[in-house]
Amino acid sequence: MSAHPVVGVRVLVVDDDDGVREAVRDYLADCGADVVSARSAAAAMLLLGESRFDVVLSDVAMPGHDGFWLIHAVRALPPERGGSVPAIAMSGAVDAVEPLLAAGFTEVRSKPLDMAELVRLVAALAGR
Repeated sequence: MSAHPVVGVRVLVVDDDDGVREAVRDYLADCGADVVSARSAAAAMLLLGESRFDVVLSDVAMPGHDGFWLIHAVRALPPERGGSVPAIAMSGAVDAVEPLLAAGFTEVRSKPLDMAELVRLVAALAGR
């Protein structure tokens, strides 16, 4: 098996849906990424306060604070604290692409996710 381009990439996966969060986390981890997951935007912000990540993947529609809240909070951080981390929105709403990009997400991908394409995107955003 050849080495994946995401080996060692630190990824934060945020999704309130346990199945989606675990599937993305497990797939990226199987490819060699160092993955941490959170089930809410608030939990993600706590993790971002403790650690640096190369890429953030976040669901958009979450109870409480949604993906828009999360990306606004991330982008309010200074760059050295993670404010400029590349972020991928995972959305079931196909009409949300432009608002998500305008809000500060780097990329938007529709659910269900194409995992192989997601790995390539994470690698590219991490500079691999």
